[in-house]
Amino acid sequence: MVVDSGARLLGKLRISDDAVGFQDLLHLLAEHGDSPDDPIPVAIETSRGLLVACLRASGRQVYAINPMAVARYRDRHAVSRKKSDHQDAVVLANILRTDIEFHRPLPSDSDLVRAIAVLARAQQDAVWDRTRAHNRLRSHLREYYRCRTRHTSIPGRAGAWARPGIRKPSRPARTGKHGPPWQRCGRA
Repeated sequence: MVVDSGARLLGKLRISDDAVGFQDLLHLLAEHGDSPDDPIPVAIETSRGLLVACLRASGRQVYAINPMAVARYRDRHAVSRKKSDHQDAVVLANILRTDIEFHRPLPSDSDLVRAIAVLARAQQDAVWDRTRAHNRLRSHLREYYRCRTRHTSIPGRAGAWARPGIRKPSRPARTGKHGPPWQRCGRA
C-alpha cells in the first residue's frame, strides 16, 4: 500500500514473499515516484526474510515495526480488535507518514555482520537437524522398546539397554501371546 503525505491511498497490491513479489512491489513503487535518488521508505512488521533482504539491498530505508506497536496504532483507527492485512497495511503506512521520527530504519549490514548471520543461521540449522534426528530416533525406539523410552529423553546419554545392570527387553514368544507389558519389557 502506498500513501502520500495527506494519507491518500495511491496504490495497493498484495504481493508474495519471493522474487516475483519483490518485482511487483518495485513496479508499484516506481509508478508512484520511487527513484534511486529518492527511494520511498517501506514499513514492515518483520526484520527477516527474502523480501526484507531484497528491500535492504535495493538501498531504501526499511522500518521494521514491532507487531505489538502496530496493534497499539491499530487501536487508534478502529474500535474493534479485528485484524486484517489491509488494515495493517494502512496502519503501517500511517506510522511512517506521521511518526517516522520515532522509529529507526534497519541499519545497513557490514560484511562482518552478514558473515555472522550466515554462521548463526548454519548453527541454528545444525541444532534443528540434531533435534530432528534425536526425535526420529526416539520415535523409532519408542515403537520397538515401548517401556524403555523414558531413559532416552536426555540427549547424549546411552539408552537404558546399553547401561550395565539393565536387561535388554525380551522378544515376545512366536505363539502370538505377548503377555502383560511388564513381561514384555524384561521385568518378569
